[in-house]
Amino acid sequence: PAADGPAGEAERPVRFALIAAVLLFALCRQSQVLVERFLASSLPAGAISHLNYAQKVAQIPMTLSLMVCTVTFPVVARALADGDTGRARARVERDLVLASCVVLLGMCAVIACAPQMIGLLFQRGAFTAADTAATADVMRVYALGLLGQTLVGAFVRCYFSAGRPSWYPVGVMAAGIVVTSLAGAVTVGRWGVAGIAAANALGITVTAVLLLAGLRTGRRGA
Repeated sequence: PAADGPAGEAERPVRFALIAAVLLFALCRQSQVLVERFLASSLPAGAISHLNYAQKVAQIPMTLSLMVCTVTFPVVARALADGDTGRARARVERDLVLASCVVLLGMCAVIACAPQMIGLLFQRGAFTAADTAATADVMRVYALGLLGQTLVGAFVRCYFSAGRPSWYPVGVMAAGIVVTSLAGAVTVGRWGVAGIAAANALGITVTAVLLLAGLRTGRRGA
């Protein structure tokens, strides 16, 4: 125990930094919702509800696709901990292919069947046919960012799997929030809730591209 004491003390700041990086990344990602709600607050009544319902339903394919990466996350982490980057890269590449196929199929289903989905789930009582049509339109636009959402969820695991703090994903996610905010501010006046959904898709896609660029740069550096 005495021998392990100094090593444990040395590792503690690294662990805290890693936890802080993960928490800040999650906070930045969740702040997208805050940005969307703020932009939608200036729109007519019902706009935030349309955005919220569309977002929740459209995210189902993304959730299903990320289950693949969640299950194999320990495999990637173990391989990186052992220094076997080849095995980790092969596992991540297979996960990305499968997750992308799942989310793209789901995206096609969402775009093709959006009115039917929303009508089946919500059209009753105060939720009218007009609400169904408006929510379905927003969901189709929001679905354009599903691939980016999935890739961000998959890529960020590569940064944090090695057990070392990485601030790059936090900075990239913050950049994506800035893109979402600026694009939303520009488009909300003309396209309303659909403009906010489009800004979300653009921001998360930019984040995914930057995360991929960081991984490619790191691989070349290695």
